[in-house]
Amino acid sequence: MEPRPDDLSTSQALVIDSHATSRSILVAQLREFGVGKVVQCINTTTARKLLEQERFDVVLCEHAFESRGFSGQDLVDDLRRNQLLPFSTVFIMVTAEATYAKVVDAAESALDGYLLKPHSANSLGERLYQARTRKLSLREIFEAIDSGNFDHAARLCLQRFASKGPFWLYAARMAADLLLRTGQFEQAQTLFNAVIATKPMLWAQLGIARTLLESGQTAKATSALEKLLVEHPDYADAYDMLGRAQFELGKYPLALEAYQNAAQLSPHSITRAQNFGLLMTYVGDRKQAELLLERTVRMGLDSKMLDCQALVLLAFLRLESGDKKALLRCQEEFKRVAARSTDTLRTERHAATISALVLVQEQQFPAAVEAVKALAEQLTAPEFDFEAAANLLALACALAQRKVFIDKIEAVIDTLGMRFCTTRPLSELLITSAAAHPAHAERIRACNTHITQITESAMSLSLHGNPQGAVDNLLIPGQTTLNARLIDTAFLVLQRYGDTMDDGASLRARVQDLRTRFAPAHSRSVLGDLKRPAGALMLRTGGGTKARALPGWQPAEPPVPRHAFLPPSLLPSDPL
Repeated sequence: MEPRPDDLSTSQALVIDSHATSRSILVAQLREFGVGKVVQCINTTTARKLLEQERFDVVLCEHAFESRGFSGQDLVDDLRRNQLLPFSTVFIMVTAEATYAKVVDAAESALDGYLLKPHSANSLGERLYQARTRKLSLREIFEAIDSGNFDHAARLCLQRFASKGPFWLYAARMAADLLLRTGQFEQAQTLFNAVIATKPMLWAQLGIARTLLESGQTAKATSALEKLLVEHPDYADAYDMLGRAQFELGKYPLALEAYQNAAQLSPHSITRAQNFGLLMTYVGDRKQAELLLERTVRMGLDSKMLDCQALVLLAFLRLESGDKKALLRCQEEFKRVAARSTDTLRTERHAATISALVLVQEQQFPAAVEAVKALAEQLTAPEFDFEAAANLLALACALAQRKVFIDKIEAVIDTLGMRFCTTRPLSELLITSAAAHPAHAERIRACNTHITQITESAMSLSLHGNPQGAVDNLLIPGQTTLNARLIDTAFLVLQRYGDTMDDGASLRARVQDLRTRFAPAHSRSVLGDLKRPAGALMLRTGGGTKARALPGWQPAEPPVPRHAFLPPSLLPSDPL
């Protein structure tokens, strides 16, 4: 039986409002509409916890919370950015502020409705009906997304956009995100341009920059973002993305500036404060970084948005400041955050790092040395990433700074450097991580020089007509060092010349195996474990939460996920 938009009997709603009278009116109206269960809370902090733990079909949220400073807009932005708000949830902002800017912000956040106070029950009912009509109209798309079949979902969105079917603009926004998620950059850019030609939406303009960034055209993405920010200087998402672009270019002061602007525009956003604090720790004023991370932890200690790496870096800073009590508190706070983690290996490495820092603080150096050795044994594991390498290096330097030397530590530093010096910016970050002990920093610098020399020598062979020699000179050290730069460069040479080589097929298989295990995870590096930020640092990506079905229907059985490229015929040929 086809579900009805006005049937709310099996749904669950959340009302977020600090004013008791307004809250009681909204609750009463929802119950009059037949909502099965209504939960209410008085601030966005509590609301965020509830939305992280439960699924709500309808959310009514007040825009302004003066006592907390954290607005409803900040809440929905963080939830969307971290994939904690399912597509199927109807989110309606309730406010007495009717300025144009606020309405635009709401639209750009992909809200389902915007209700101005004072409102009648009829106006609220109309908003709910409209939003649920859209959700039900697009339910096949939501089912495909929930089941992980992103290509099928994108096809459905594109078909709706091309035919200008119901909610075609909303479908276009989802399609563009899905195309980017599956690496179909040219199709995504074509779609964004088609949307802009039809209606100059701000999210589509940002999407052009995001497409350039995701496809590796970082300099062009930076130019597009700077132009966008001239026209829209208060667009926090654009600053997020600009920060990430400058980070990838190695322009750390400019990246810091961009993240600072984003954080200032939404001072109660956990993810933006975290971005700023993480990067400040590596390349900025470490005293200021300590204050930033301390504030971030206070805001996000009970939130899924707080990443464990923030606590690890804060623990390093506590050790530097010699505050034993604060370091132990940091360890206890980490345990609370780690209990929510689903990445067991990463969490175990973080726990071992913080425990080792406590041992250093307590001058239990033999135990700290053993902890470093245990972490170093994981250096060649596929899941050991740049973040883990930077933490291990900083820990070894903390011991060396205290004249505690580890047997054969030079070999460990060399192994680490030869694997993770993949780009100049990342090599600089490793050197910064080793700043406490200049000798280790010099070894990292030497590793970067060595990797660069190997790459340049191999490319010279390729340019002079010896691609076989180039691949051999890249693949042998690539297998030894597990360096993603060497592996990916060998892959690129094979892509161009492999068909002319006698053993091209076997070489491709060897290189592809290495790329699968070691290269992709480190070719675009990140500080922290962020979900789907607009443009934040992306060392690793996390999966989104699975959305609950809309009332009255169940998700289809998940099909086998496919990731084939969409044919150009499905893209709209005439945007008008």
